[in-house]
Amino acid sequence: LEPKKKLINSADGCVDEALVGLVRASGGLSLLKGHRVVLRSDLDNLRGKVALLSGGGSGHEPAHGGYVGAGMLSAAVAGGVFASPPPASILAAILSLHNAGTSGVLLIVKNYTGDRLNFGLAAEQARNHGVNVDMVIVADDCAFNQPSKAGRRGLCGTIFIHKVKSNTDPYTPHHVCCVGVLIAGTLGVSLSPCSVPGCLPSFELPPGEMELGLGIHGEPGIKRSQVASADEIVKTMIDHITNPDSQSHLSVNSGDSVVVCVNNLGALSCLEMAVVTRATIICLESRGVVVARVMSGSFMTSLEMAGVSLTLMKANLETLRLFDAKTAASAWPNLSSVSVSGRSYMIESQAMSTRPQDGPLSPVMRKVLERVCSALLGKQEELNSLDRAAGDGDCGNTHAQAAKAIQEWLRDHVVPGCPGQLLSVLAGLVQEKMGGSSGALYSLFLTAAAGHVTEGRSNAAAWANAMHAGTQAMRRCVAVCPSLDALCPAVDELMKLTKAPPGGEMAVLQNAVEKASSGAESTRDLTARAGRASYIAAERVTLPDPGAVAVAAILKAVLESLKG
Repeated sequence: LEPKKKLINSADGCVDEALVGLVRASGGLSLLKGHRVVLRSDLDNLRGKVALLSGGGSGHEPAHGGYVGAGMLSAAVAGGVFASPPPASILAAILSLHNAGTSGVLLIVKNYTGDRLNFGLAAEQARNHGVNVDMVIVADDCAFNQPSKAGRRGLCGTIFIHKVKSNTDPYTPHHVCCVGVLIAGTLGVSLSPCSVPGCLPSFELPPGEMELGLGIHGEPGIKRSQVASADEIVKTMIDHITNPDSQSHLSVNSGDSVVVCVNNLGALSCLEMAVVTRATIICLESRGVVVARVMSGSFMTSLEMAGVSLTLMKANLETLRLFDAKTAASAWPNLSSVSVSGRSYMIESQAMSTRPQDGPLSPVMRKVLERVCSALLGKQEELNSLDRAAGDGDCGNTHAQAAKAIQEWLRDHVVPGCPGQLLSVLAGLVQEKMGGSSGALYSLFLTAAAGHVTEGRSNAAAWANAMHAGTQAMRRCVAVCPSLDALCPAVDELMKLTKAPPGGEMAVLQNAVEKASSGAESTRDLTARAGRASYIAAERVTLPDPGAVAVAAILKAVLESLKG
């Protein structure tokens, strides 16, 4: 096994370089020379006030340097990756704050032995220098039903303490206060380990398994199990955090108000985080808990661990006032001060709708649509395969989505006798259910075509004009579209319908389908100039364009249905 690749210059220098990166990017921060200490640049504004100092090992970014700023920490001291900072640097930070004229310094320390020892030693040394120092120990971990003598670990709940303590006076000198036990609780779950720069992964987690209750350095949790759905994982976590049989639980009952932190441990996508956030809000509300605020994002990470922690803090008017207070800290989110629960968050769509009536053409159009849907579903894998050559491999899936949506609509709705009305319905369906550029293109075509065919004007010539109008609309909106290579020759042929003798329509349609097929074949030699395929080397693309093949398949299905 080799250490995991990381985008750094060296394992030894990454912490110092990261701190320089943080401070250089912010006008409000400074570094203390010779120490890994991030300070507010405006220390003069702290004169006569209580300064807040926190810190710990690096690798938890944006904690702790990201929380330095007016309205939060006055300074943060960093250790090596996952290593407690040395007492000399903590003392240097305390003295810098003291020399700025502060009335006292409050240390906010996570309940880990190294942090308690080093911050405690620095506090004693500072007192010998005449500094008024207090220390708050945060112990918000809810993992263990019976915590060891060392007590509960300090986790992401620490940043809630940074925030709500930012406007309070210090505790009496020499007093060590354990907070978090009554007001905040945290539990994490991991789908993968993390690795310290230059080292192997911190632990092994078999494929398909997750671990519940880890610490922020990858130290063991309470149990491993198969990875479940986001809803199930969130329910398990909240059940555990609030379990009254556990000595580490947070007492949360129906009617209580809470602030929630959904914290990315490092490697979850924003999409996953939003899914977990939704699940958390719904789970808490189902228990009658009022969710006052939610912060979702990366707040206290474990390098690149794929996982999430949930922190619940019981809220009252005073904690919400402190929580909502403005801060200049770069890592604190710009949250709304409106309660999450009890807010109407859906707005009704104002789409125009008219009740469709069937007519003589309804059975014919239904059969055509059913044949088109079957054809697209039958070509799903072929289109995906073609798309993998130059796109993202989902063209078949996208067309299948549209086909399934149309089939579902056909089961529950009358096919309107007015062809234009049907085309408008289809335009809305593909736009909503197909999505992406394909959905927009088909919707554009169908919308433009819809105005040219009505109940009283639905002969072959009207359909030809409708197809021409749809094609022209596509041409106006996209400079290059391989689907047009199949569509345009077919539409040119269909325009002969405007002068076709009675009974000659099927022959024109047959020729149009053949033109579409040969047009789709010609896209083998096309150099893509738009879309994802435009980024692929031309010599690597030797297959026909899947969108053009789909258009040809649709026209062929229409022909076969009408023949039948």
